[in-house]
Amino acid sequence: MEKFIYWVPRILGIGLLVFYALFALDAINEESSVGEMLLGLLIHLVPAFLLLAALLVAWKWEFPGGLLYLVLSALYVYLSRGMIWMVYLPIGGSLLLTGILFILHYSLFKKNKTA
Repeated sequence: MEKFIYWVPRILGIGLLVFYALFALDAINEESSVGEMLLGLLIHLVPAFLLLAALLVAWKWEFPGGLLYLVLSALYVYLSRGMIWMVYLPIGGSLLLTGILFILHYSLFKKNKTA
C-alpha cells in the first residue's frame, strides 16, 4: 500500500504536467513568425512550469509539495470562477487529489519514520 500511495501522486503529477504542456502546442501556427511562436509557446508553458516546480518540490519534500498542489488547485478554481462546478473537477480536482495524496503519504509513512 505504501508504494501505491507513493507512486500515484507522482504519476498524476507527471500526467498533469504533460497535459498542460500539450496546450502549449496551441501557440504554433503557420501565420506567426518564429519569435511570435516562441513567445506564445513560453506564455502557454507557464502553467506547465508551475506544475513542474510543484512536482519537483513534492518529490523531494512531500508535505510542502502537497500544500503547493492544494494552493494551485485553489488558484485554478479562483481564476476560473463563475463557471459551473463540473468545469473545476478535471483540473482543479486532479490538482487537489494529487496534493492530498502527497500529504497522505507523508502523514502515514514519512512522519512516523522521522519521529
